[in-house]
Amino acid sequence: MSKHQDFDTFMKARQHAASAYVSGNATPLARVVALESPATFMGPGGGAVQGADAVWSRYERDADAFEAGSTTEFEILDMAAGDTVAYWTGYQKALAHMKGKDEAIAMKLRVTEVFRLEGDAWKLVHRHADPLAEVKH
Repeated sequence: MSKHQDFDTFMKARQHAASAYVSGNATPLARVVALESPATFMGPGGGAVQGADAVWSRYERDADAFEAGSTTEFEILDMAAGDTVAYWTGYQKALAHMKGKDEAIAMKLRVTEVFRLEGDAWKLVHRHADPLAEVKH
């Protein structure tokens, strides 16, 4: 049995970090993001950021667009953890209060996150999130 952090327990901390983030507080996210490169972020607005420092700077800047009172939750379709790499994929639903907007915005993102063991703790090394496009058949 490995001594590293249990991935299910970690995912509770990851959910807490997401909830704080959409209320404008990036501090809990700082505890779960990679401190070492490689790290990548492909955000819902497009583009990509590479390198642990650049990714963290982007997360900090983006969190500042949210206001308190926002909510979010993960709908996990699949997740798994090996000895040094883990992931989850699914949806992130949010009701976000954005600075400069009168009404809250409902969001549903398709998300894939990959984690790497740094020391004995899981760290977010890749996030890809984009808006879910509802397909009409």
